[in-house]
Amino acid sequence: MDASADSEDTVVPALRAELARKIAERTLEEGDTATEIAGLRLYRRSVPSACTSATYEPSLVVFAQGKKRIHVGKATYVCDGSNFLLTSVDLPVVSQVIAATEREPILGLVLKLEMAAVREILSQQEFHLRQESSEARGMAVGVTSPQLLDVCLRLIGLLDEPQDIPFLSRLIQQEIVFRLLRSPQGKHLRAIATLGEQSHRTAKAVEWLRTNYAKPLRVEELAAMARMGVSTLHHQFRSLTAMSPLQYQKHLRLHVARERMLNEGLDAASAGFEVGYESASQFNREYRRFFGEPPMRDIKGRRLATIAEARD
Repeated sequence: MDASADSEDTVVPALRAELARKIAERTLEEGDTATEIAGLRLYRRSVPSACTSATYEPSLVVFAQGKKRIHVGKATYVCDGSNFLLTSVDLPVVSQVIAATEREPILGLVLKLEMAAVREILSQQEFHLRQESSEARGMAVGVTSPQLLDVCLRLIGLLDEPQDIPFLSRLIQQEIVFRLLRSPQGKHLRAIATLGEQSHRTAKAVEWLRTNYAKPLRVEELAAMARMGVSTLHHQFRSLTAMSPLQYQKHLRLHVARERMLNEGLDAASAGFEVGYESASQFNREYRRFFGEPPMRDIKGRRLATIAEARD
């Protein structure tokens, strides 16, 4: 029997339990809790949830317990307490908590990733990027190693020593990025951060669409921006986001419209117009196809579900 593997089988559950305990201590409310460390949020939810739309930014999510399902385009990722989720570009997603109870809520930490910090580490270390960029994905799931759990525990531990945060937080976050880059999923992050690589140029196209989702999409101009042909852009974009550029824009528009109706009280016609739709009927049709119900019925259902959860 491999002694190191046996040791890891013992160490990992203990580290994961400690991470869950530390997150639980600092998440008294449901949802996300901001911390004194820039870019670090802690997450807790005590009941399974309906499908929720969101846009994930480049980030690391380390799950300590519970289970969550994330849909990106036609791709589906399932994460539990043994996993981390790595997102390297902005992605519109539909997520759902599928395992959580009051006694064992889903718990996790969310750390925003800065590509400049990733490139700084890449400039100091050789990670053997060779030909990895062609299959880069904007989202990947990995098994959390004891080394990654340990460094995440040390980052949360800084919250007990706030005077150390200004100096040590940056160093610990650098180690987290280093551990990610050394993991099997690190190739996806390296490809996005490496200047000149096709995945990096495709990520620039994703970034432009993320910022300009309400503008008309001209794929030829987007391809020229990424310095590649239209067919190459389509291939690279789909590899990175699990969607075509047009699908990405459509999903993003629908996500934003849904959030604006929920949070700002906009009616369907106004929300559709503000995210770039010229036809209310087209917006209603695509919204129903994507979310399963017409806009206002969906929003009413979401609000009633939120009220019911608050009462529980």
